[in-house]
Amino acid sequence: MNVAGEGSEILAMANLLHLSRRARAATEALELCYVAMNETHVLVNYRQAVLVVGEQVTSLSGVITPEANAPYVQWLGRLLREVRVTDAAATKNTAAPVLINADLMPETVREEWDEWFPLHALWLPLPVVGDGFPGGGWLLARDEPWLDGEIAVVHEWAEVWVQAWALRHKPDAAARLQAMKQKARAMLPRGDDWHALRDLLRRPGDWRTIIRAAWGNRRLRWSFLILVALLFPVRLTVLAPGELVAANPAVIRAPLDGVIERVAVQPNQAVKAGDLLFEFDRTTLASRLIVAVQALATAEAEYRQFAQQALFDTRSKGQLGIAQGRVEEKKAEAIYLRELNQRAGVTAPRAGVVLFDDPTELIGKPVATGERVMMVSDEHDVEVEAWISLFDAIDFAPDASVTLYLNVKPLTPVSARLRYLAHEAQQRPDGHFAYRLRAAIPAGETLHRVGLKGTTKITGGWVPAAYWVLRKPLAALRNFVGL
Repeated sequence: MNVAGEGSEILAMANLLHLSRRARAATEALELCYVAMNETHVLVNYRQAVLVVGEQVTSLSGVITPEANAPYVQWLGRLLREVRVTDAAATKNTAAPVLINADLMPETVREEWDEWFPLHALWLPLPVVGDGFPGGGWLLARDEPWLDGEIAVVHEWAEVWVQAWALRHKPDAAARLQAMKQKARAMLPRGDDWHALRDLLRRPGDWRTIIRAAWGNRRLRWSFLILVALLFPVRLTVLAPGELVAANPAVIRAPLDGVIERVAVQPNQAVKAGDLLFEFDRTTLASRLIVAVQALATAEAEYRQFAQQALFDTRSKGQLGIAQGRVEEKKAEAIYLRELNQRAGVTAPRAGVVLFDDPTELIGKPVATGERVMMVSDEHDVEVEAWISLFDAIDFAPDASVTLYLNVKPLTPVSARLRYLAHEAQQRPDGHFAYRLRAAIPAGETLHRVGLKGTTKITGGWVPAAYWVLRKPLAALRNFVGL
């Protein structure tokens, strides 16, 4: 209709208000689509209308539900892809209407234009409205040229319709997931894109022209970028809890069964070789030594008695050997108890720093022979110890790079090289099994005290980014499914 004249303008505004009320009163998406495609006739005349929501042809004028595999809908898909390219090239404002005709289209679309569509078409881009409307557009076509006043009125009506759609479609979790699927699907190439790429490769010409033309296809471009990102080589790394431990400590073990009576040093105290570390309770040893000495004296007295009687009594000569053996037995027992009494005071075998937790926990503690009590280590001889979980036990190079990020100094990492990785997992205090890893710190590295904890990063080999991302999910899936 012609909107020239005051009466026509008033009628157009009345029709626009009527359509706005119809859009606000609509309760379903199907009703909104019907209003947009069929009742817009009260504003402007047109022969065919197409509604696009997101990337899909959602509704057609005169049709309840469009068939996605119909030839007309397939042709519309090719036309809309070209329309959006023309829209982006015609104006930087993607919300502005664009006039479309067959002369602007490529041969694949132009050759079927007369069969499916009128001569003059108007493309009205619909903007994205938050999560309520994913964007799209209206395509109106007729045989007469479009007038500026008609374009302005129908453009205003399209924006009102988009707001009504957004208010009726407050997205839930399922809708958001569906929108994400549509966006991901829109980024992937379709059959027509592959056919176009094949035609480009078959054409003789400069490779730069072919690459530039393929890069101009948005879906092919995104597919190439995603493929490059998935195949991009990255280092496979593993994170594990770690700490600094003594590299070659002297382990101080209990030399006898007994109870620790006194601890002569404090944790992290520097000692010299021969300094007293701790003492056992000597009460039992002293009493046993007194009994052994008295038993030795008794055995010696018996031996002297048999020796004197042997001069006159032949039978006493036979008892003399037994008495001498008893003396030797008691003497060995006494010597052993004297040595135990001397070993009750444990000394440092070399100079270094004493490593243990708390003296009060050792005092009064009964220990068995060979049980570890404390360690003496050189304060400058430290290395990294980490515990790798079963899911992170990948193949490491013999001298793989190991970095320890200390909790107290996260900006000063400790660099090391893999020295040892256990072949069998050990049970940790938290109940989980893990592999022990030791890494040597090279000379010249900043030294820290033993016992500092942090997070250890162990560097593996090069793998594609897709494997780096999917390694743990695939492992968890296989453990759950059993395939």
